[in-house]
Amino acid sequence: MENRTFAFIKTDKKLVKIFFKDINFIKGLGNYVEVHTTDQKRYIYYKTLKDLIETLPEEFMRVHNSYIINLTNIQYFEDNQLLCGDLKITVAKSYKDCLLESIGKRML
Repeated sequence: MENRTFAFIKTDKKLVKIFFKDINFIKGLGNYVEVHTTDQKRYIYYKTLKDLIETLPEEFMRVHNSYIINLTNIQYFEDNQLLCGDLKITVAKSYKDCLLESIGKRML
């Protein structure tokens, strides 16, 4: 399971291969998720954020009840907001300390 670089998701009646490095963020839509990639594509498929976060590599982190972000694709983090792709995402208070700790491990 470790060292996986991609996964397949079922969307629009087909299986689509997505590389983890290409995912900017994942937005929760109830029992569905919307995967946003670096090339501006969006994929919607049936899965909850809670179930999904358990299967993703460690560079993915939940920062809000509705968002999982890819730490490798964050442009910046300031106050309670981060820029991931073309979207500013507000980081929930309950996730902020964990996010700062993860970013701290990756600082020069």
